[in-house]
Amino acid sequence: MSEQPPAVRAGVREPVHEQVVDGFGTVRIRPLDPRADADVVHGWVSEERASFWGMNGLSREQVAEIYAHMDTLDTHHAFLVLRDCDPVALLQTYEPEADRVSECYAVRPGDIGVHLLLAPAGAGGGRSGWTSALLTVMTSYLFLTLDRQRVVVDPDVRNEKAIARFLRQGFTAGPAVVLPEVDLPEVFIPRKDAQLAFLERAVAFPS
Repeated sequence: MSEQPPAVRAGVREPVHEQVVDGFGTVRIRPLDPRADADVVHGWVSEERASFWGMNGLSREQVAEIYAHMDTLDTHHAFLVLRDCDPVALLQTYEPEADRVSECYAVRPGDIGVHLLLAPAGAGGGRSGWTSALLTVMTSYLFLTLDRQRVVVDPDVRNEKAIARFLRQGFTAGPAVVLPEVDLPEVFIPRKDAQLAFLERAVAFPS
């Protein structure tokens, strides 16, 4: 369950999932390149709208270092999501049993954790169906390509937009929990009040 995607092991950044969405475009999910993608990611995480991501105020180099460290892990992975050729989201997946969230709920075999940061809206503003299309592709990758059984998300309890977005996509709200602080030599993650939510494979892809 904790193997890195083949594209990461081989040292390349080829898509691990590609899907055509009618009326939307071709969506590709590829492993994040910590250095080459640093400008894009730093721009996104530095915005006030991304404050819940926890990287406001970090320099480009600090952001690159965080994702370079993640790139060495077998349990946590970062991906850039592209619509046609344009970056549109940052997707992070993790093995819940190797994450602090495991202290807050009973992890089941086949679970996978997810963090999702959408790119800011373009000059024309938000587009109807944009988020739903991206989440549909993401769940296809998790359930069909990775063959997982359940997705868990843990947005900040104050991030009402993200919580509502997941619930509209079919997630079921779980408990509100406190994710404990992580203070290690290579990473510091502050305490977080989170709202857990779950999506079962049978709900996303009913037989």
